[in-house]
Amino acid sequence: MDTDTKILVIGAGGQIGIELCEALNKIYGNENVIASDIKEIPALSENTFELLDVLDKDKLLSVIQKHRITDVYLLAALLSATAEKNASFAWRLNMDGLFNVLELAKEKIIQKVFWPSSIAVFGPSTPKQNTPQHTIMDPNTVYGISKLAGERWCEWYALKHNVDVRSIRYPGLIGWKSQPGGGTTDYAVHIFYEAIEKKHYTCFLKKDTMLPMMHIEDAVRATIELMQAPAEKISIRSSYNLAAISFTPDQLAQKIKQYIPEFKIDYQIDFRQSIADSWPQSIDDSYARKDWGWKHHYDLDKLVENMIVNIQKKIGK
Repeated sequence: MDTDTKILVIGAGGQIGIELCEALNKIYGNENVIASDIKEIPALSENTFELLDVLDKDKLLSVIQKHRITDVYLLAALLSATAEKNASFAWRLNMDGLFNVLELAKEKIIQKVFWPSSIAVFGPSTPKQNTPQHTIMDPNTVYGISKLAGERWCEWYALKHNVDVRSIRYPGLIGWKSQPGGGTTDYAVHIFYEAIEKKHYTCFLKKDTMLPMMHIEDAVRATIELMQAPAEKISIRSSYNLAAISFTPDQLAQKIKQYIPEFKIDYQIDFRQSIADSWPQSIDDSYARKDWGWKHHYDLDKLVENMIVNIQKKIGK
């Protein structure tokens, strides 16, 4: 255990944050992992917890100095579907929060920053298949625009101020421990709960909408592996492409039916379809695999089994 590392996870109550804190606890000890969010999070009771709004610069600095923080994982953000409904606040949270943390790294108050980007940085002109690391990026969502801008700022701070900032373009994330927080790929979590509890799910995307997805355990592991990699191995300071599997709602439903034969799915398309249509269908993550040895563990079969078994236990079905 590296006892010199003191970690602050901002936005720890979200889909990624809860599982990231659990994983970091096992590596660094929960006394060295400080969780924070804008409200109390019962699932984070093992960690020292701080109420923190990342937009409050004074409180952010106070928490960092109080706990002698070295590494910040900045997860607080307004996600794709939610951001479309509140554009100005989404921009402010997603941008100003990042600036507040990067400025502290620039001043060497903290040593290392993780900030998540997303496949939302891509857009209608981006190649849909095997989307390259370096390609056309013309996002047409509030979330995607803020993430693309954030990537450029991360790289600028790295180049101009030697800030050790690291980032991943997450695909859709699927896990059973917490509910997702307003993203376009949320259907791939909700479908399991509805299948188990109601044997029926109404999907807001078309049945043949192919999107890149990943089990959240893979995403958390990738995040920690990236942060633990030697700085000289990091060739991308904007954000790394990351990939595991791609599938459609129909393909996922067919896999679920192998466990729940009576399960039925229908489709009621809403505004999230246009968001999904602007995103890639598969991702080339060769830089991550080459630079820091990224490998995914979960294929679709393993993911579906993991989700169904654990949600059934969780809800007592």
